[in-house]
Amino acid sequence: MPSSRSFPRNLLPRRLGAWLALAFTLLTVALSVLLVTVIERRNTEQVKSNIGHSLAELALQTSDKLERGMYERYREVHLMAQRRGLRPETPVKRRRETLDQLQGSYGYYSWIGVAGMDGRVQVAARGLLEGADVSKRPWFGSALKGVHAGDVHEAVLLAKFLPQQQEPWRFVDVAFPVRDDAGRAEGVLGVHLSWQWARDVERSVIAPIAARRQVEALIVDAKGVVLLGPAGLQGKTLSLASLKSAQTQKEDGYLVEKWPDGVSYLVGFARGHGYAEYPGLGWTVLVRQNVDDAYAPVRRLSEYGLTAGILLAGLCSIAGVLVARRITRPLDELARSARGIREGEPVTISPGRGGYEEVETLSGTLNALVADLVRRRGELEDLNATLELRVEQRTRELEQALNTVRASQQRIVNIIETAQDAFISVDLDGRITDWNSAARDMLGRTRQEAVGRMLVDVAIPERHRASALRALQHFRETGELALLGHRVERNLVRRDGAEITAEMTVGLVGTGEGVFFSVFLHDVSERKQIERMKNEFISTVSHELRTPLTAISASLSLLKDGMAGELPADAQGLVGVACASSERLVRLIGDVLDIQKMEAGQMDYRFEAQQMAPVVEGAVAAMDSFASQAGVRLAVEAAGDAQDLRAKVDRDRFTQVLTNLLSNAIKFSGPGGEVLTRLERVGGMLKIAVIDHGAGIPEAFRQRIFQRFAQADSADSRQKGGTGLGLNICKTIVEEHGGRIRFESVEGEGTSFFVELPALTTA
Repeated sequence: MPSSRSFPRNLLPRRLGAWLALAFTLLTVALSVLLVTVIERRNTEQVKSNIGHSLAELALQTSDKLERGMYERYREVHLMAQRRGLRPETPVKRRRETLDQLQGSYGYYSWIGVAGMDGRVQVAARGLLEGADVSKRPWFGSALKGVHAGDVHEAVLLAKFLPQQQEPWRFVDVAFPVRDDAGRAEGVLGVHLSWQWARDVERSVIAPIAARRQVEALIVDAKGVVLLGPAGLQGKTLSLASLKSAQTQKEDGYLVEKWPDGVSYLVGFARGHGYAEYPGLGWTVLVRQNVDDAYAPVRRLSEYGLTAGILLAGLCSIAGVLVARRITRPLDELARSARGIREGEPVTISPGRGGYEEVETLSGTLNALVADLVRRRGELEDLNATLELRVEQRTRELEQALNTVRASQQRIVNIIETAQDAFISVDLDGRITDWNSAARDMLGRTRQEAVGRMLVDVAIPERHRASALRALQHFRETGELALLGHRVERNLVRRDGAEITAEMTVGLVGTGEGVFFSVFLHDVSERKQIERMKNEFISTVSHELRTPLTAISASLSLLKDGMAGELPADAQGLVGVACASSERLVRLIGDVLDIQKMEAGQMDYRFEAQQMAPVVEGAVAAMDSFASQAGVRLAVEAAGDAQDLRAKVDRDRFTQVLTNLLSNAIKFSGPGGEVLTRLERVGGMLKIAVIDHGAGIPEAFRQRIFQRFAQADSADSRQKGGTGLGLNICKTIVEEHGGRIRFESVEGEGTSFFVELPALTTA
């Protein structure tokens, strides 16, 4: 065993080759580290800055193109409004022909029409909405006030006249007054500009770059709502540092931030400020890229430096080999001795004359290897004797594995064939490759009739075939298909020509050349029919019950108030119970009818600019009697000047919202509790809060609180009664006013509902 004194010395190399290897290795490592460090420190920040500015420039280009596009539409509509052929003195037929020609010339206008000063559409392209009252539509009043462009919104009156598409119709309104020779307004020319043009702008700028850089563009309005972007974000309200920077800075820029999906992105931003006389709508363009993808060039730069270091190390190693060869010439004799071993001769290797320590050691080692080689040769001969047996065993194992795979394939075929849902497999050219029994029963074609034919010819209605073929072509070119992984409803055609509605799920199966589409179909035609019958039944029953129940409720109320004479105490109690129950039924039927009207778009609104403090106080006063019966005190607070607390609302509908919220707050507040209604102005919004100190909303119920017939499952909540429709109706009414409703709740401490409406500016 070596002593402790000799241990450090033993760690040092004693052979020349070891010293050379150590020297070349240290030199190579030092040069590689130095090279990579210098490149990273000098170039990384510059590269990151260039990448960020490129995204900001892309956002600026998209924003500028949007603003210029809106300016063109703005100018086109202004010029249309100045045409003499649209004035009231021109015959209606000629005016309609003029509008038809204009709509044909400007493909992005989904609707063009002229409304008189009374707000009714006098004439429109293709006659759409002629005679309709548009006086309450924002574009009509705004055009007369000098505001000629409105923000993006979904179709209201026009949706049912336009072709169906996967995403809702959305428009930007542009309107100008039609004036006579004296400059007096005779009407308003309004157009609905299809939002599709913005998507075309986004594609024209982003699409050429997205394929190689994996970037995504979003168009966000002044309130932070995503007008155009990825499907998961469209319509959502964002609160991001990049969006705030774009709204506060006058120039474009970029930053790195984490988004709601938990992913960090490099985001370039630019806000539009209009163009020429077009004032702009405050749209912000965000162009984002996954930060890992964005800074990939930085990583590649480091990799290039490392590669250069490795190449340098290789060159140094080659130089070392050349030097080592010159130094190790005495080893040649060892090589000559080794040739005899290769020929199978029992040669003893000699270090030769003039050798040094390394050569002597190596010769001894090679002699030991020769002895070991002879031993291993004997072992190999023994192994060959058993090789045939081992091969036979492996063959049996492979046959068993193959049989297992075949059995699994047969099970899959049996499962698909016996599945209740129809299954169709389609290759990437759109041809059917498999067709189970359920598909035969659903679509009326046998497997032999279907396999080998195009799916669009077998099961897709003729009016949808062109779009289906375009989607398939788009998938072959880009690998993108919107249907993949989603359950959607589609119309299909049977062999006899009858159309059915089915839920369709499309998946991509297989790898390499064996990729195909798996299509599962579930017939929902009967369910759709049942839903229609249910809605018709509810509407009919609600209307038929409302009249007799109103009469019953009124009669019971008269009996309760003593109009038929004093009733015995027992009878008085029963009449009270019946009166309360009938009133609850009348409210239930009223809520159901309101829901039906909202679904059909038939709910009438009469918006008027008014002070909101009297509206709130009136709603609280109307609920005072109900609160007194429950032992709850009502309070009202109004912060600020009354002229600042003004909004444009339908007083009756908005009172319905407040009474619903107050009724819920009273029901869930214990005797002796207080419900506070607070009115204040926050920025450009009016904020109305209804605050109680009751039991609060259970955590599990909060996600569905605004859904229809939604009620908390606790026993205490069930005892309070209610239809489960009130909050859904409130949400719909508030959104029709251009506002939003939300809540905050802590179990055991209480709940606060907040209604926010656009405030009117004071004159």
